[in-house]
Amino acid sequence: MNSLVFARLATRMAVILVGLTTSAHAGPPLICHPIEIGQAKSLPWVDWNRKVSGDYDLKNLTRDTLAILDSSTPVLVRMETLRRATIYARQDPQVAKELLTRLQGRAANSDAAGHPDALAWFDVGYLTETYKQWIGKGEPNPATGLDGYGLIEKAISLRGQDPEMEFAGALVTLKGPENDHQDHVRKAMAGAKNDPLLARNLASNFNRQTISELVTNPPAGRI
Repeated sequence: MNSLVFARLATRMAVILVGLTTSAHAGPPLICHPIEIGQAKSLPWVDWNRKVSGDYDLKNLTRDTLAILDSSTPVLVRMETLRRATIYARQDPQVAKELLTRLQGRAANSDAAGHPDALAWFDVGYLTETYKQWIGKGEPNPATGLDGYGLIEKAISLRGQDPEMEFAGALVTLKGPENDHQDHVRKAMAGAKNDPLLARNLASNFNRQTISELVTNPPAGRI
């Protein structure tokens, strides 16, 4: 990606991130903004406005989600899979709890075995944050009291350089902390030069804007 194209991408990314920050009425960004994953396999598509699971059997959610996450699935695909899983899980508190518990156990087991798994900790952290955005107050929420962002930071520390995890961190910190948010944005934008799918996500639209503008010049008020 040449410098001119990247500069244009950076400008567009600023617009998107501003859009996500200022457009709370559009819905929670981790839920209402689908992640582009190309032809990669994920859970069956589900519209975030849907109140029922349709033809999908919720008893298979944990099994199906783990089958996708247990492989060497790219981070962007994990983000979209966990987004869809959250939309389904809200329909059944027991399913929601089971999924989060299984992901927590998988990550803890990797630590106990002496081989901490960055992707496993990322999955727990990102699911926690999507639960917080989608499972409403007054509803049973197994993510209550958990620090999902802290787990994403742990995953980034274990993983090393990973622009897609930085992108996740940028989305999760739209409400702050400001310095961490800007750091994630900078690293995600830099990594997009060598990650075409990440670049597509950064240039994608959300509520008539693009994800790029939000991080460079965030407004004073945050969602």
